[in-house]
Amino acid sequence: MKSLFKILMSPFRREGTWARVVLLILLIILVGVGAFGYLDQIIAFLNSPKLTLHVEQVQITPYRAIKIVVFVSLFLMLSATLTRAIGHQLTRVHGLNSSNRELIIKAMQIVSAFIIFVVTLDILNIDLTAFAVVGGAVGIGVGFGLQKIASNFISGIILLMEKSIRLGDVIELPDGTWGIIRRIGGRYTLVESFEAKELMVPNEDFITSRVTNWTFSNTRARVSVPVGVAYGSDLDVARQCILDAAREHPGCSTFPEATVFLREFGDNSVNFLLYFWIDDVRSGRYLAQSEVMFSIWRKFKEKGIEIPFPQRDIHIRSGLPASMLETQRAENRADTTEETKNRAS
Repeated sequence: MKSLFKILMSPFRREGTWARVVLLILLIILVGVGAFGYLDQIIAFLNSPKLTLHVEQVQITPYRAIKIVVFVSLFLMLSATLTRAIGHQLTRVHGLNSSNRELIIKAMQIVSAFIIFVVTLDILNIDLTAFAVVGGAVGIGVGFGLQKIASNFISGIILLMEKSIRLGDVIELPDGTWGIIRRIGGRYTLVESFEAKELMVPNEDFITSRVTNWTFSNTRARVSVPVGVAYGSDLDVARQCILDAAREHPGCSTFPEATVFLREFGDNSVNFLLYFWIDDVRSGRYLAQSEVMFSIWRKFKEKGIEIPFPQRDIHIRSGLPASMLETQRAENRADTTEETKNRAS
């Protein structure tokens, strides 16, 4: 009983709960008014015909509106508290992953919203059979006006059930954005990029688009490093330096082991390609790639192996025949001699 009281009162111990505090004060006032016998008179006044609003067959009185507001507020507060408490308890259940936990919480929220909707209609004395008439119109409205919202909501449920992406997964979006799944909501999935940006991606994009999940079945990833060496270098020594740089890195996986391929004899260099694996892609691929490239640079420097840069040899040739070149040179000499005589005179 004591633990249940702590759960119910926990929202009032949190910051930003002034609305709940005000609601609690109003409830205390109502209880006090009822204790002094004034509650019936107040209810009769709020239900008076002068204050009644008629909408078709529905009569809305101030008392009925207050009942709806109080009920919805109390139910939302209780639902949020119980959902949070149950979610906290589910984290202690062994064998229940984060996706199943989110699915259970999402189902509780849907049931809570449905109960609020049905009880609100009952307070308003609205016959639920009337919704059978307007059901088709509501369906058309959802199909056209709310199709994206409905699609994202259903896509979120599918993601939680299929477990194609889970909390903590490293994913890559079609536009090249990398990030970690932080939360799967009813409308969007929160992705935190490695630049600390929080991206709210619609759930529909994970269903209709091709998304790369780097940690779906394992956390291993392959890193590639292209390396070019100058012609005249000892290729066997260069290959061994590249392999040693990868194998000495603490993040390099022993299986599969690092491999080096001689790819091509290029225009300016002999090109190698290094492949090595890291055990946990969540620690980042670029860090391991950078450290291995630094190590390759130092080993090449020790062995005297040069990493070349593009070079071009330019040979300038004139397209004029030899006879025309000789005539042009003679004319140039004549012009120079004439200019010298003019200056002397």
